[in-house]
Amino acid sequence: MGTAVVPSSMEVSIPLGDQKDGSFVGRPNQKDLDAGALFVLKSRGSWWHCGYHLTTSIVAPVLLSLPFAMSLLGWGAGIVCMALGAAVTFYSYNLLSLVLEQQAHLGQRQLRFRDIANDILGPAWGKYLVGPLQIAICYGAVVACTLLGGQSLKFIYLLYQPDGKMKLYQFISMFGGLTLFLAQVPSFHSLRHINLISLILALAYSVCALSGSINIGNSANAPPKDYSLVGSRVDRLFGVFNGISIIATTYASGIIPEIQATLAPPVKGKMFKGLCVCYSVIVTTYFSVGISGYWAFGNQSRGTILTNFMGDTKPLLPTWFLLMTNIFCLLQLSAVTVVYLQPTNERFERKLADPKMDQFSARNVVPRLIARSLSVVVATTVATMLPFFGDIMALFGAFGCIPIDFILPMVLYNAAFKPSKRSFIFWVNTTIIAVSSVLVVIGGVASVRQMALDAKAYHLFANV
Repeated sequence: MGTAVVPSSMEVSIPLGDQKDGSFVGRPNQKDLDAGALFVLKSRGSWWHCGYHLTTSIVAPVLLSLPFAMSLLGWGAGIVCMALGAAVTFYSYNLLSLVLEQQAHLGQRQLRFRDIANDILGPAWGKYLVGPLQIAICYGAVVACTLLGGQSLKFIYLLYQPDGKMKLYQFISMFGGLTLFLAQVPSFHSLRHINLISLILALAYSVCALSGSINIGNSANAPPKDYSLVGSRVDRLFGVFNGISIIATTYASGIIPEIQATLAPPVKGKMFKGLCVCYSVIVTTYFSVGISGYWAFGNQSRGTILTNFMGDTKPLLPTWFLLMTNIFCLLQLSAVTVVYLQPTNERFERKLADPKMDQFSARNVVPRLIARSLSVVVATTVATMLPFFGDIMALFGAFGCIPIDFILPMVLYNAAFKPSKRSFIFWVNTTIIAVSSVLVVIGGVASVRQMALDAKAYHLFANV
């Protein structure tokens, strides 16, 4: 427990629990599981499926805001922050998977974030902090994705009807209708094929963003390239922290235990393979989109690179290309939205379903249909009322994603494995906790300040 070896799911020796008749004492029995774990978090997947789920939970169209984040940071700081975000989150998610593997080997496999916090840190952590924080992040992501889906639909509409009269809230409602249908997919594991398509779509629109940026950057009508940081000293300082919050959000997941729960036992080493699949996609997409977009537009980079593609007076790329890119984004957003509905679905199933009856019996299907539909309707309504996507994303990064993805896994690992205070891993974890805690405070202040500034231009059901 006190070794100084950097953790890898292929290297760490995890103590085994007491065995009886070849099985671990305390292994969850299917009959003892509540309806949420039994119906939503089915443990049937392979590490490939895990990779698809991980990729969909992290790689989303929010990565198209990376050029904007780099414009707040500059070349050096922007690339360093993206690299550190990738390294720290890969390390963090791997640590969390090791803690979950340890619990599984001890015969106490945990399927939910709040359960692992309950067992290792105490009931109060799971009930009053981790559980509510995870639900807030995931449901907030559903709202943000619904908003972005509506914006994508409006973008497509304006390509062909530049003087069209339809409002943003109408497009958000349309996207909500699609989500309403997909939300009825019964379990997380049932999304594996949808999430494979989602992975392919993420690669597709990233290639489009990369090629579009290169084409515009090399064209005769290329915008002037200015990479200086704009604004007063205070604006630049807050911009830096806002940019860090945006980058942190693009690497966030918040549902690592629920994804690992979909793995069929034994789970040892499978999550590490899934993370490798996911981060191969992350490295390919994030750096290509962020660097190419910032190279093409410099400090004129807007909240999403697609807005830059539209130009000030006319589109800078062919209409068919912009349409194709937005369709890829729109379809992938639908998958991301449904993935982040899973913690809410699990809660509803746990409270409303009867685990002793069949999952598809009328007794369980009717409350599931009503609860999931109401969840989507509420998220869609909030998205239509508060169209502040960029500000919401930065705020979530500061107060939600950084604590649960950058801090909590280190705390859980130190509490579960108890590494020596003289060990390298202990000090790496402690340093990440300390730096991330400072970023929560500063990034939170910067995000709230930005929301206060932008709120003057917004109103309920704004058509932005």
